[in-house]
Amino acid sequence: MQQANLLDTPLTYLKGVGPKRADVLLKELELATFEDLLYYYPFRYIDRSKFYRINEINDLSINIQIKGFIKNGKEIGQGRGKRYTAQLVDETGTIELVWFKGIKWIKDKYSPKKEYLIYGKPSQYNRKLNITHPEISEIEQESSTSSNLQAVYHSSEKLAALGLTTKGIQKIIQNLFAQVANTIEENLSSDLIHRYKLVSRKQALVAIHFPEDTNTQKKAEIRLKYEELFFIQLRLIVEKIIRTYKTPGYFFEKVGRFFNTFFNDNLPFELTGAQKKVIKEIRQDFGSKHHMNRLLQGDVGSGKTLVALMSMLIAADNNYQSSLMAPTEILAQQHLKSIQKFLKGIDIRVELLTGSTSTANRRKILEDLKTGEIHILIGTHALIEDRVVFNNLGFVVIDEQHRFGVQQRAKLWRKNKYPPHILVMTATPIPRTMAMTLYGDLDYSVIDELPPGRKPVQTYHFFDSKRIALFGFMKKQIAKGRQVYIVYPLINESETLDLKDLNDGYNSITRAFPIPNYQVSIVHGQMKAADKEYEMNRFKNGETQIMVSTTVIEVGVDVPNASVMVIENAERFGLSQLHQLRGRVGRGADQSYCILMTSYKLSNEGKTRIETMVRTNDGFEIAEADLRLRGPGDLQGTQQSGILALKIADLIKDEKILKAARHDAISLLKDDPSLNKEGNTLIRNYLNKIQKTKANWGIIS
Repeated sequence: MQQANLLDTPLTYLKGVGPKRADVLLKELELATFEDLLYYYPFRYIDRSKFYRINEINDLSINIQIKGFIKNGKEIGQGRGKRYTAQLVDETGTIELVWFKGIKWIKDKYSPKKEYLIYGKPSQYNRKLNITHPEISEIEQESSTSSNLQAVYHSSEKLAALGLTTKGIQKIIQNLFAQVANTIEENLSSDLIHRYKLVSRKQALVAIHFPEDTNTQKKAEIRLKYEELFFIQLRLIVEKIIRTYKTPGYFFEKVGRFFNTFFNDNLPFELTGAQKKVIKEIRQDFGSKHHMNRLLQGDVGSGKTLVALMSMLIAADNNYQSSLMAPTEILAQQHLKSIQKFLKGIDIRVELLTGSTSTANRRKILEDLKTGEIHILIGTHALIEDRVVFNNLGFVVIDEQHRFGVQQRAKLWRKNKYPPHILVMTATPIPRTMAMTLYGDLDYSVIDELPPGRKPVQTYHFFDSKRIALFGFMKKQIAKGRQVYIVYPLINESETLDLKDLNDGYNSITRAFPIPNYQVSIVHGQMKAADKEYEMNRFKNGETQIMVSTTVIEVGVDVPNASVMVIENAERFGLSQLHQLRGRVGRGADQSYCILMTSYKLSNEGKTRIETMVRTNDGFEIAEADLRLRGPGDLQGTQQSGILALKIADLIKDEKILKAARHDAISLLKDDPSLNKEGNTLIRNYLNKIQKTKANWGIIS
């Protein structure tokens, strides 16, 4: 059987698996074939030669390994404070093991007569050592390998029930190598292997699962990280070449009446240097006769919408229509109002199409869109419906791309003979290393300046004990005619989380800010759309001074008069979300403030997030810090296409490898665009294989 066919074999046919285990491996780990299992890497290694005795524990900053017996397990507390504890005992002493989750599964799992291997980070509470949610495995009586370095794999309760713990997974991987080891072929050129002194692909795959020592494991890791990042970059660059040179684009040859009238008569302020640069880049794309696919990054309030509008006016000057798709009705309506305000007195027709557009109005919009009377159509998912037919769609703007599925967006591209030019806008700054990988097939623009007159938001950290001082500050701001947001992580009180909730907060705010002197709005995701809109409009119109809300206001509320953002339990929010929330203020000319409220109980990660927010307003610096804290796995939901399914590389730790892989991929394709040279045969064959097995949405972003 050929290698490709053998690696495509379903796991059911692997010795030690069978139909039942194969079904659970698919559902729990998304492993379906021999190749999937081959690339199911360990997430860490245990040095079985190094153990701590309990009386030797003195460093609370590192993970440690202990052998001992688990005794005296018991449930303690009720409700949110419920936990399960047990004692780990060795010949030198005792340490407490603590679980807050999975109690039902944990409490009958461990026998006091068996010796276990415990792995985790020790901490101290009430002068007693403990390990929270430790990793636990049975002590193996005999080692299955001669190495002291043992791979550890992610498992689950359902897998463990079928014997697929780390030990069980390792056993079926041994069976796999016995069957496929002699068919694992190289996929990199000898030039790249020699340049970086890489081990072979076969050596790397064996050593990553069964390392002889730390040195062989590290060499395997470097080889597999480079290979993974190299082929990701190669795919993205090939897709970009196809789009740039083989996908026709609409030719916008002139800047005419609409653009010039707006620029000369309606432009509300002088463009920043960054805005001018981006408009020039877009103009060059429009005039290239090739399809534009550009990512525009810019912080909240940096003027992305203005750049998009001026680009849409160029499309109108060339008799093409534009559409702007936003993720929510609130944001779509906001775009409509701001664009209509910008275009006052200019003969450009702009319409809004959303799920709540009336039947009669919808019918009129669809008719006029088809005849070309509408220049710009703004909307939500309603724009992708089949009955929405453009006369000549040439330019599409997507706001907050990650909120739309790839296949949803693709429906817009099919509304003309060729895909229209694409501008993807995001206010969520993406670290440059992440953008290089997530959006490597897009051209890339950044607006990194605020418009003239905008003042950076001042951010402060208050503990709960300073609430009276906070209320005094809010009253001073309201006395100046300003407005205040207060954001809560929860709507109702939680039994499991000790957090401030919105309903309780609303009651305390209305007591501290009583009517008739103050009016308070309340908005959350469980409200009816009409009630939510009513409350938001009251706040926008200045009828209420305080908006008590959940994160529903994170995107799509633009109230320039709001100058204070208070975030309760700020330690519970991610950095990118805190940055988005802060972006709701500072939208006018007045000095604005963001107050981060927390309890005194802050984790190290929570402290880092708060300190980062207080220190900087730079969205890119915040995004880098967020990526370091959370890791790329948490960000994969933003990338949609499936290209970034990183199995071993880390975009922060492996930035040097990423840059080298990207440089090598670009150089290779410049020298040999079709990969037809003899030395590149292995690369071409493997690239063809992975392109066939993965959906290619790259050319439509």
